[in-house]
Amino acid sequence: MATATYFVQQCPTCGRKLQVRLEYLGRRVVCQHCSAELVARDPASAPSCDVLESPLLARADELLAAAERSGILQRGLQGPTVCP
Repeated sequence: MATATYFVQQCPTCGRKLQVRLEYLGRRVVCQHCSAELVARDPASAPSCDVLESPLLARADELLAAAERSGILQRGLQGPTVCP
């Protein structure tokens, strides 16, 4: 019986630590906790900005843009940068 080898990756949406099989490296996987999609990446490789690909973050950007257009949000007031 072969044993699967895993690595741990954090979900960019809910923050839970996921055990991902090595054979899924580079593929899109789904978080079993929140159903967010992410790309399985080797944690030893360069840090990634998966959070910037999050559908939740994309929706937040849409809402901020709409608020800015309507005058609710003043231009120049932005949150902190997620990735340096």
